[in-house]
Amino acid sequence: MTRYVLTKFLEAVISIWGVMTIVFFVTRLLGDPVTLLVPVGTSTAEMDTLRAQLGLDQPLIVQYLSFLGDVLRGDFGDSFVHNRPAAEVILERMPATIQLASAALAIGIVLGGAAGLIAALKRGTFAEFIVMSLAMLGQATPVFWLGIMLILLFAVQLGWLPTGGYGSWSHLLLPAFTVAVFISASIARLLRSSMLDTMKEDYVRTARAKGLLPRTILMWHTLRNALIPVVTMIGILVGELLGGAVVTETVFAWPGVGRLIFQAIDSNDFPLIQAGVAMVATIFVLANFLVDL
Repeated sequence: MTRYVLTKFLEAVISIWGVMTIVFFVTRLLGDPVTLLVPVGTSTAEMDTLRAQLGLDQPLIVQYLSFLGDVLRGDFGDSFVHNRPAAEVILERMPATIQLASAALAIGIVLGGAAGLIAALKRGTFAEFIVMSLAMLGQATPVFWLGIMLILLFAVQLGWLPTGGYGSWSHLLLPAFTVAVFISASIARLLRSSMLDTMKEDYVRTARAKGLLPRTILMWHTLRNALIPVVTMIGILVGELLGGAVVTETVFAWPGVGRLIFQAIDSNDFPLIQAGVAMVATIFVLANFLVDL
């Protein structure tokens, strides 16, 4: 067990290092951030001075080694746009992302779990057809389109909920449901498939032969074992959601990590991009590590 844990931990560290290396070199392909930071008409000499202050005048390999050394100390540098430590800016946005992820995951697990159970227990009926059709539709529907349609219906036409922003539960409902649609569809399809496979196992037939109540067989023999792959997928979804639902946060002007990283890419804010991706990668790898354990 100890060897297994150490092996998985080493794989996690290598994965994070690989992601950080890739994002470092990719950000350098986005262009020169100095041209976006200075006003129009700034002289070349002034721009060169700013590059030197930001450390962008050094050879790429020197910048990379310096970047790795700073990361090991937990220092991602100061954001070019916010003029504050990049890690601090990212951490400020995490509560909003955690709130959205938690609400979406809770809705998705409840709806997807119920739908998956109905589809498995009502196999071959019209109820299964309806549930699985809705699940396939939920996975196929683009998130940005669904978000816009929900805004038009519940915010613009009915006026029940705000169009976007951050604050009360009413601001949370639409973006959380938008994210939860895909989650619930994925859980429903996987749970149905896993339930049908588990129902064919010998231990389930043995439980029926022993005369156990159908409810007991369902809860303690079928569902518990069928949930194993579902729990694995939920762990992966947690990592993805805590990394920020970029499209949903952008559509609903939700001040989360995903939207912040998108804005950082748009402004070539290297430190903020690197800090954001590092945090997303760490959360995702950690979630997978815990699921493996």
